[in-house]
Amino acid sequence: MHKRRDLLKAVGATTLIALIRPHLVAAGIAGDSGRTIPFSSDHMELALSSTAPEFVALNIDGLGKRRRGANITASDKSPGGYRASVSDSGGVRRVEYCLAAAPIDSAAAWTCECSGSRIVLTSNWSREFVPSPIVFHFDLNRVRSTVLGLFRQDKLLATPVLMHFPGQGSVRLTSSVPDAGLTYTSFRMEEHTSRFDTASLSLPAASAEHQRMVYTLEATAIYPEVRGIENDSRFDPFRRNWLNILQLCPAFQALGNSTASGTCGFCYYEYADIAALAPPLAEGLAALDLVRQSLDRILAGGTAYGMPGAGSYPSVSADTYPSFIIAAANCVRDGNRDLWLEENYSGIRNWAEAMLGTDTDGDGLIKYNVSGNSGIWKSHPDGSPLVLPSNWWDDLGFGHEDAYANALAYRALPNMAMMAKRVGRADDAKRYLAAAEKLRAAYLKRFFDPATGILGGWRSANGQLHDYYFLWVNGIAIHYGLIERPEANAIMDRLMAKMKEVGYHNFSMGLPGNLVSVAPNDCIVQSARWGCGSQADNSDGFQNYENGGATGSFAYFTLAALYDLNRRAEADEILFPMLEAYGKCGFEGNDALGFSADWKRWDGTFKGYEGYLVDNYYPLLAVPLRQGETLWRSAFRPPTTLT
Repeated sequence: MHKRRDLLKAVGATTLIALIRPHLVAAGIAGDSGRTIPFSSDHMELALSSTAPEFVALNIDGLGKRRRGANITASDKSPGGYRASVSDSGGVRRVEYCLAAAPIDSAAAWTCECSGSRIVLTSNWSREFVPSPIVFHFDLNRVRSTVLGLFRQDKLLATPVLMHFPGQGSVRLTSSVPDAGLTYTSFRMEEHTSRFDTASLSLPAASAEHQRMVYTLEATAIYPEVRGIENDSRFDPFRRNWLNILQLCPAFQALGNSTASGTCGFCYYEYADIAALAPPLAEGLAALDLVRQSLDRILAGGTAYGMPGAGSYPSVSADTYPSFIIAAANCVRDGNRDLWLEENYSGIRNWAEAMLGTDTDGDGLIKYNVSGNSGIWKSHPDGSPLVLPSNWWDDLGFGHEDAYANALAYRALPNMAMMAKRVGRADDAKRYLAAAEKLRAAYLKRFFDPATGILGGWRSANGQLHDYYFLWVNGIAIHYGLIERPEANAIMDRLMAKMKEVGYHNFSMGLPGNLVSVAPNDCIVQSARWGCGSQADNSDGFQNYENGGATGSFAYFTLAALYDLNRRAEADEILFPMLEAYGKCGFEGNDALGFSADWKRWDGTFKGYEGYLVDNYYPLLAVPLRQGETLWRSAFRPPTTLT
């Protein structure tokens, strides 16, 4: 503080502002015009342009604790052409925008009223001029903003919508005109190792048809009420970030990796699990509506990553159909979806039948039509793989019988039976439950590795079991009830001991997917960048990306297994550092080299590439599990009967 005072004395305030203004503009805090209109409250901090109805800076605290985050907006995108007048009354700051060329007593084209947690934007139509829209320009490299809503037939988003800002909370946006159409776009530009992601949301002004448009924006945080943590600030990151996994991609009109990325079908169950516990996003808008919208696209013939036509997949990946089925069941279980189920049961059933149809030898386990044998993986001249493996971990050689995908199938089949019963298909329901029990009977015998005392990741067509101490594979099998409690505890004993032996302990980064290096001939892309080095033991590829890199992705399954086994202290040792990191946005952003924080080496070096990968936020589901929420129990454990 004293140094800043001395600097003011030495150069003068005006000179100092001139010196630092370029930095403020670059940070989005001040516009190029040099004049902004500020407002601050417990819930938000913003700056409006003085030459156009535009937000030059904005950050929120959905919990109303006056926490300040990064600026959400990119500054000064409007050409201007307005003059602004400001008044304050009763805690409300009112800004009126009139056309600069209009007479002094002209009515305002837009007014903006800011108070507490609320912003009210009002546009009035005039025969003399057509007001410009208000556009939120989101700088996704600072904050991975998204807009959650339902698309109309004309590809506009219908109000209400929810703008969500990871690390900060959400803003609910409603309009005086029901289902007003908003233009929502995103853009990704790549240059060498850098990636520049932007998005925008355009709010149309009043028109001859709708001569007065009022938009109400309310800062909030949307999260499930969980008993026992009400006054515990350690869970504030859980509250602000519960919706982080839900990122709507306008290019696909579906949920995806991030606002400016692609959509992955094998992730849909993760989105549905979080959405199932979320309170309403707005009146008439549920989080599961976004999941249903994404499934509708697939049911109508669309594709997603994990399917032929959206990646080098010779067939649908082994975890995609289970993911779709679980997501659909979450939508149905939510209620008021019987008509949707009746209309789409045939398509959902086709997923289940295709999944079961992969069991070509009748042993009860689903299969992938790539062998998974070591050394089979080849690349195109540009380094991209000729074919991709069987599940989410698409840089590792999973194939044939996949322990993770079969665990998902085990959860999916009773959910399929539940949906069959809802539409009166009792024979289907009985058959799907029988298939689940057959899978369960075969699972442990097929995937247990006597040499290590844990489950391997996949058994290839040549009979080899590929075991690299996959934490998440063992975790999901335990969590979904495929392993009896004594054996489950023994497996977790070995995994926790192995983690200590290899020296992993910085849980603020999440967990490694595997604790020992995957062999080079079980890697998909032959590059150390992606986890496949040149050393025979692949020690130079280990900890890079999916080969042992630390990530929040799939850490949930280890947490869930520990909590299920009442090993709360061990689970808390992982969960609370992760929560603290969520509070600091520790799983997103890029370093100076362009690598991102969604994957890290164990020393903290960034090794990701998305900039923001939604799967990192699935572990937030561990909080309601930790507290023993009955809603979680009914929704997420695979039922063994239909009663």
